[in-house]
Amino acid sequence: MATMSRRDVLQLMGTGAMAFGLPAAMTRTAHAARETELNILCWEGYNSAQVLDPFRTSQGATVRAESLTNDPTMINRLRAGETSVWDLINVNNPWARKVMYPEGLIKPLPRDEFEPLFDAMLPQFKAPYRWAMSEDGAELLGIVQRFGPYSFVVNTDKISKATAEEQGWEIFNDPALAGRYGIQESDDWNVFNLFLIAGIDPFKVHDEAEMQKFAETAQRVFGGAKMVGDIATMNQALVSGEIDLQMTGGTYSVSPARADGYLELEAISPLSGPMDGKGGISWIEVTSTVNNPNLSPLATEFLKYVQTPEMAHTVAFAEGTFNPVSQMGNPKCFELFTPDQLAAIQYDTLEEDMSRSVEYDIVPDYAAALDIMTAAKRSK
Repeated sequence: MATMSRRDVLQLMGTGAMAFGLPAAMTRTAHAARETELNILCWEGYNSAQVLDPFRTSQGATVRAESLTNDPTMINRLRAGETSVWDLINVNNPWARKVMYPEGLIKPLPRDEFEPLFDAMLPQFKAPYRWAMSEDGAELLGIVQRFGPYSFVVNTDKISKATAEEQGWEIFNDPALAGRYGIQESDDWNVFNLFLIAGIDPFKVHDEAEMQKFAETAQRVFGGAKMVGDIATMNQALVSGEIDLQMTGGTYSVSPARADGYLELEAISPLSGPMDGKGGISWIEVTSTVNNPNLSPLATEFLKYVQTPEMAHTVAFAEGTFNPVSQMGNPKCFELFTPDQLAAIQYDTLEEDMSRSVEYDIVPDYAAALDIMTAAKRSK
């Protein structure tokens, strides 16, 4: 006689339940449970208690948020079957439009209900905002909030801002800087940066010679790094003088140190580069409802909640990372930012930095580039 596994027993129990008409009741129970439950897959900031606790209290809800540091990993979680786990996913701008909606991983938002929220945003985000829409322009796929330039960071007491902007990514090819820079781990962004250091546009199909140059650059850049670590490690090393500059970095990463008074640490957007003449990259987060067969009704409520002036300001300065938000176009939101907070996010040069940057996009041969980069990192 074959031994029955726990899975076999559960399957038989399910069959028995169906025979007695129980699935409908079980479904109703599961749906009711989801009315007070919300699961969010996101970048750091939305998982902060400052953001989540007021919502938990007002809704009497159990809210779980998991933070990761690159978009492909989050999207692969949904592809692997976790659409039944998550209600909201917060990733950078191209993924909703180009990947998640075409693959059926997210579901559209009601335009009549959510498009008016874009009216209170900064001018560049007014509806219909490209990255929030489906390719055919028919569906609203998410809400935008945080954004910013994200290239590299320097200690301007050691390297002038003018020098860093003028040299751009070429600065990481300077042998004199070996051992004086750090690498903030973020797989997709690190791939972008290595292509740029190699003088190659990351967002196009690459030939064999370009991939070889990428491999050589990855080996050299990781080999010359003083350290590889997270945002906190990079900021601590910049403050202590252990390193003079770091990639990947920008407002998102260096703003906490600037908020602590270390204004000599500045996010740099190069004056020029290989992406149609531009050298910087910017990001805009899009938060979408997951195509969860039992989507929590709290998902859309949370999207509205973080759009209010007070909560948008809280999101901008959530623990761990400080950023501009699209809701700064609403005077009631903008007036909540203090001069010190505006200085922390380099608001005075934000428009110029964004103008020097192309928007985050997808690397066509990302998987091959990631394998090459991972091998270079392991050999360090």
